[in-house]
Amino acid sequence: MPAFDPEAPLPGAPDPWAGSEMPARRPGPPYAMTEMIAAEPALAERLVGRMQGDPALGQLAVLLRGAATQYRPIVTTGCGTSEHAAMVAAALLTDALDATTVWPMQALEVARRPPRHGVLVAVSHEGGTWATNGALAAARAAESTTALITVSSRSPGAALADLVLTTGEQDQSWCHTVGYLSPLVVAASVASELRGEPLDAVAVRAVLEAAGHQPAADSVAGALATCTRVLIVGSGIDYPAARELALKIEEGARLPATALQLETLRHGHLAAADERTGLVLVLTDGEGWGETVRERARAVLRSAAALGAPAAAILGADIGDEVPAALTTAGRLILHARYVILQLAERHLTQRLFGQILGRIERLACPPP
Repeated sequence: MPAFDPEAPLPGAPDPWAGSEMPARRPGPPYAMTEMIAAEPALAERLVGRMQGDPALGQLAVLLRGAATQYRPIVTTGCGTSEHAAMVAAALLTDALDATTVWPMQALEVARRPPRHGVLVAVSHEGGTWATNGALAAARAAESTTALITVSSRSPGAALADLVLTTGEQDQSWCHTVGYLSPLVVAASVASELRGEPLDAVAVRAVLEAAGHQPAADSVAGALATCTRVLIVGSGIDYPAARELALKIEEGARLPATALQLETLRHGHLAAADERTGLVLVLTDGEGWGETVRERARAVLRSAAALGAPAAAILGADIGDEVPAALTTAGRLILHARYVILQLAERHLTQRLFGQILGRIERLACPPP
């Protein structure tokens, strides 16, 4: 097998379009997901440039401004990893549109109750997801304008969208990390267009390249790999990141994992936790929330300590000192996101660190047969 080149563009969607098949399982590293994470910095730089030359970007920004001005609904949607990306996209667009709230909804729920006379922005990495395509069709029938963030314009989903923003490079792993990163770059590009402040492609790459925390990730993964299940908690913009980490742990490491809102965890779920339950706190947005959420986060970690549950944390650099090291017995990863571009930086750093953690868990918890 030739050596993987992380600087080289990834293949696009097949022509004619066809859904991907599960890659052959590798007996050991490097895993496909590991290679995809390595490819992310260069890919993100290319994608920012590609978006700046795509007329669909400006067209979508105009549609979103128009809907916001006329108080028409704006909804983002997707399934699985794409749903998590759609949740972050909703937060980025809400922030860019000031007084307008963009609502994330699961695709099947959109298909059941689509926005009327609004705008639906769907995320589907390959464009073949049944429920997401159903949501696009239902939104069209409800006289909403539809947009799709996806790899190519040749997919079934693209045929249901009025606007298609193509990412051009397809994730080669079924444990999608490129498939998560790409729509975040597109959403951040749209939000930047709404603000009149284009993303800096080199800066975006630098954000991703700054996320090399392998020793800390090794330590966290070693502690979590001995657990029988993992709970991941986060609030606000950290909650979709927590959901994405839970999904990656389950589909990549085959380790049961559940994502919960920070406060939800304290309302019954800890009754089933013990020393075999791992806990990961995602807290990169604590400054925005204030002392209340930081104290609730510390309380969750104190509860884990009382139960003897190993706890790890992914923390923003500006709040790391406010979480005592003694409460993160399984280790911590600090995000030195000093290049913050909107809220893109922390999302990218978090996702890259997730991938580094998962590579270690997969080797420790799921050795090759």
